[in-house]
Amino acid sequence: MRTLLLVLLMVCGFTPTPSWAQEQKADPRMADIVMGKDDAPVTMIEYASLTCSHCAAFHTETLPKLMTEYVEAGKLKIIFREIAFDAVGLQAAALARCLPTERTQPFISTLFKQQSSWLKSQDPLQTVAQYARLAGMSEDQAKACREDEPLLTAISQIRMDASKEYDVNATPSFIINNGAAKIEGNRPYEEFKKAIDALLPQ
Repeated sequence: MRTLLLVLLMVCGFTPTPSWAQEQKADPRMADIVMGKDDAPVTMIEYASLTCSHCAAFHTETLPKLMTEYVEAGKLKIIFREIAFDAVGLQAAALARCLPTERTQPFISTLFKQQSSWLKSQDPLQTVAQYARLAGMSEDQAKACREDEPLLTAISQIRMDASKEYDVNATPSFIINNGAAKIEGNRPYEEFKKAIDALLPQ
C-alpha cells in the first residue's frame, strides 16, 4: 500500500522522476505496445486508461475499423500508452506489462471489451488478476507485478510525459505523426479517417 501511495503522489507531480523514454530503455516491459508495421507512413499514439469508459468504447467501436482500413493495409501504426488516473488502472496496466510481449495487446483488448464486467465486480483488481492467470500468469507473479515499485513508477511517468510533451490531460487522446494532428475523446470514426488521410502520402 505504501508503494502504491508513493507512486500516486508521483503521478500528481510531487516528485521528479526519470522520463518514460529512459524507463523504456531500462525496463523491457516498458517497450512500446504497437499494432501495425514499423514503416507505416502514419503513426498514432493512443493515450488511454484501462478504467476509462470512453477508451473502452473506442476499442470496441472505432479501433476495429481503423485496423481493417489502415493498420492491416500498412498505412497506420498505433502505439498504445496507458494513462493511470487511479490505483485500479495503474495495477491493471502493470499486469498487462508483466505478460509476455505477444500477450500484452490481446490482454489489453480483453480488458477494454470486458470493462463493464470486471470494473463493476466486487474486487476489480482480483478479477483482472484472474484474467492474467488465464493468460498464463501465476497468482504469485500477479501479486509481485502489482507490487513492483519500479514498474508502477514507470507506468505513472507516461502520464506526466504525455502532459508535458503533448498537453494530454484526458483520455482517450490521440497524437498523430508527432503532433501534426491531435484528437481528444472517443470521436466518430470519420474524424480519425479525415486526420489520417490528410497525412498519407499522395
